Amino acid sequence: MKRYGHGLVLGKFYPPHAGHHHLVRTAADRCERLTVLVCAASVESLSLEDRVAWMSEVHPGVRVVGTVDDIPVDVNDPAVWDAHMAVFRAAVPGRVDAVFTSEAYGEELGRRFGAESVCVDPGRSVFPVSGTAVRKDPVGCWDFLEPPVRAALARRVVVLGAESTGTTTMAWALAEHYRRRAGVWAQTRYVPEYGREFSERKLAALRTLRPGASWEEVTFASEEFPLIARRQTQLEEDAARAGSPVVFCDTDAFATTIWHQRYMGGPYPAAPEPRRQHLWLLTDHVGVGFEDDGLRDGEHLRPWMTGRFREELARTGRRTVELTGPHERRLATAVAAVDALIGEGWDLADPLPETP
Repeated sequence: MKRYGHGLVLGKFYPPHAGHHHLVRTAADRCERLTVLVCAASVESLSLEDRVAWMSEVHPGVRVVGTVDDIPVDVNDPAVWDAHMAVFRAAVPGRVDAVFTSEAYGEELGRRFGAESVCVDPGRSVFPVSGTAVRKDPVGCWDFLEPPVRAALARRVVVLGAESTGTTTMAWALAEHYRRRAGVWAQTRYVPEYGREFSERKLAALRTLRPGASWEEVTFASEEFPLIARRQTQLEEDAARAGSPVVFCDTDAFATTIWHQRYMGGPYPAAPEPRRQHLWLLTDHVGVGFEDDGLRDGEHLRPWMTGRFREELARTGRRTVELTGPHERRLATAVAAVDALIGEGWDLADPLPETP
């Protein structure tokens, strides 16, 4: 099999999928070095920076560069070709020995680069997927997506509320409900509350010094809360990368800012974590008995906490559904809200039009 010095793969990768990765891996195996050029248009929903990062992560031995290309595609217009080539050449100025594509325009692209054109799986028989198909139906194409793209597209649902209002029970029940739908949903992940693990460790550490110490003796420092929030965010990200099109979180970094108010009595000491969640389910305290499990002491504060969550969720414009009544009603309300979120789709903008 012929090998080449410098190979080139270019495309929109909007978003990257298994067919793209097969093309890149095939090219990398046949070239001494390979450049992947990500061409994004301004009208598209996924940023150029993200697509470059995703391709770089999946193909660590490949040089990945990006450029903005806002020129509509018309493979029959030489002037349009010239305009595109100016963009391509500015991004990849050196010699190119081979261009690898799965498209009919590959021959002309190779000619214009002064390079050999190599066509890889034009019928998409190895991975029957396309960017158009992914944008139209991410759920149906989920198995063709790599972890960073899954993380970007996964719908993230947060269950939050005051102490002993059933957030853990609800988040777990939701994950189990969607897993039972089987197929791609069987991969649905549940993200535990890291603050609880952190608290358990603090209590255990105190008891090594004073056996028999109680939760009321544990103290927190303000700077610990951003550490908890960052770890919570990382656990959520890990779950989104490995899971189904929806991930269920028992609290999130936003909730940590409210818990800081509860324990420290003052404003959160750091910038909030970036918002990547899509739906917040607030568990009401009314009708839920308080269970003292050794890490709780705020039964009297539950109405205040519920109110603070409700106020801040509204103030920050987060999409919120409140869960009230017995568990079965709460679960039904939550499932309906999540199904509505998923049913709205991903609303990824169409790329620039192509003239056949």
